[in-house]
Amino acid sequence: MTAMIWIGAALTLAGLGGLVWCILVALRARREGLEGPAMEARLRRLVALNLGALAVSAIGLMLVVTGVILG
Repeated sequence: MTAMIWIGAALTLAGLGGLVWCILVALRARREGLEGPAMEARLRRLVALNLGALAVSAIGLMLVVTGVILG
């Protein structure tokens, strides 16, 4: 069960890293002054990555909780 906890922690950190990266990309797009279709296209792609990072983080947390309960 210890391995499950460590794998879950690694997934959680990877997901959080992805979320931070999405925030930085969105801030960079805002600083560039993008408007209209250009901003919409960049944010539309970023939303998919953001949801993926959130899912990875949630799966990691589930693994950690499962490992703690079973261990």
